[in-house]
Amino acid sequence: RKAARQILEEGRKRVRITERDLERYLGPPRHLPETEAREPQVGVATGMYYTPVGGDIMFVEVSVMPGKGNLILTGQLGDVMKESARAALSYAKKNAGRFGIPLEKFDKSDIHIHVPAGAIPKEGPSAGVAIVSALVSALTEVPVRHDIAMTGEITLTGRVLPIGGVKEKVLGARRAGIREVILPKQNEPDLSDIPKPLRQNMTFHFVEHLDEVLDLALVGG
Repeated sequence: RKAARQILEEGRKRVRITERDLERYLGPPRHLPETEAREPQVGVATGMYYTPVGGDIMFVEVSVMPGKGNLILTGQLGDVMKESARAALSYAKKNAGRFGIPLEKFDKSDIHIHVPAGAIPKEGPSAGVAIVSALVSALTEVPVRHDIAMTGEITLTGRVLPIGGVKEKVLGARRAGIREVILPKQNEPDLSDIPKPLRQNMTFHFVEHLDEVLDLALVGG
């Protein structure tokens, strides 16, 4: 409409609009997508989520501090994601011995799980694998790789279940600069929905169990 007005009022025959002109015509961006973290961090995993306007990445942060065994959940989390966080904690407790985590650490610590992303609500079960990765990382003090994003629901026995919105989530990760993605094995056929040129230069890992996720996600795993 602004271009049409220029043509009408200024008598111009043509208006050329380039990427540099977009902010002048449309105003500042209303939503800035996340970008890949700069380095591996203890207790921080990169998840993926779906919105009606496309996919994006999110950072799941876990902090372990002296306390009385409380689980603290903050961020714009829906009920399903809160259930995923509780399932992640149960899995970590059940497998504490394998991870080298003393069981008394759970009783003498408060665990804070936070998903920072402004006011964007996070619903759905697809952050389970990211929560487990961040949680085990915080408890073992082993960093999570910053260059890999992941999505998938989890069970108490460690199975990784399929999720929806694979196309949007993968494209969101790619836009954020991430070229390596962990997906549930049962979602492998969904890759056909993504144009082949957009899949190029990306690596996909299809997993069935959380052990596979942690081997890929933790530095030196």
